[in-house]
Amino acid sequence: MLAPFADRARSHPEGILDLSVGTPVDPVPEFIQDALARAANAHGYPTTVGTAEVRAACADWLARRMAVTCSTDAVIPSIGSKEMVAWLPVLLGLGPQDHVVVPRIAYPTYAVGASLAGCRVTATDEPEQVDDASLIWINSPANPTGQVLDASRLAQIVEHARRIGAVLASDECYAELGWQAEPVSVLHPDACAGRHDGLLALHSLSKRSNLAGYRFGFVAGDRSLIAAILEVRKHAGMMTPGPVQAAAAAAWGDDAHVEQQRERYRARRTVIAAALQACRFRIDHSEAGLYLWACRDEPCWDSVSWLADRGILVTPGEFYGPAGARHIRVALTATDRDVAAVADRLRPS
Repeated sequence: MLAPFADRARSHPEGILDLSVGTPVDPVPEFIQDALARAANAHGYPTTVGTAEVRAACADWLARRMAVTCSTDAVIPSIGSKEMVAWLPVLLGLGPQDHVVVPRIAYPTYAVGASLAGCRVTATDEPEQVDDASLIWINSPANPTGQVLDASRLAQIVEHARRIGAVLASDECYAELGWQAEPVSVLHPDACAGRHDGLLALHSLSKRSNLAGYRFGFVAGDRSLIAAILEVRKHAGMMTPGPVQAAAAAAWGDDAHVEQQRERYRARRTVIAAALQACRFRIDHSEAGLYLWACRDEPCWDSVSWLADRGILVTPGEFYGPAGARHIRVALTATDRDVAAVADRLRPS
């Protein structure tokens, strides 16, 4: 459905400026590339559970950046966070008898994963209204809206999930990209009352370290759930390559490169937001993450079309559910040069 608008944007005399996909455009830091290269002689199979080094790096990062205490036996790597999102219902043994709750406006893979397991799906931001859920997904900071759930709201959802016996899975892959709010992990003591039972948190290197091409994420939380997930993954051959684990250990252990990348995104966010607002777009939510959730009080496809005429491609909010039908998602993952060009094209004449 977006292809004709992409073609129209490409026909612009100065070419397309693609803000439709959240794919990093900046280099992988050299020290991470070096760690990958040093581990390149990986002649044996990697372990599904991951090396002690990478699990320790993940646990240390949780403690250092998210104020979460988690032992290394409650952490396992995944092949990017999307793989875990898509297959978690299957890994948990869910099926047609189970009910999965996903956010009202959401990344489609939550519902796709539930469908792979044959589960029923309900999209709502009020999971407390569903009393028969087996799995509840939350996403904070959210894709596409950038909304952040504070600790008190997380605590309410945690309490409900525990009351009904549901697993609560929190996708937190944008956790280090807070702009107007500070993201909180579901594993933080203020959210979970100091206990991780029934809880899982997903994290990723794709955005914070520009490692989308390496495919590394991890899941942490309830030890018994982690053990059950690990057992299935072993038999399914879901192993993160050894060199990638070495690179990931280096990446999780360093904060300086993340701060540099944050500042790049902060500058791009400022420029793009101002350019959109000058064209009567309103920025809703967008407190964190890699996107601006923008609205001009018109159908999202009208906004997509208007921008395509200027050579700018964005994503219609409808892709994330019917509730997004009047919004567009605008990615910050463009080079500084392209961001400046976006501002030029949107500058009122």
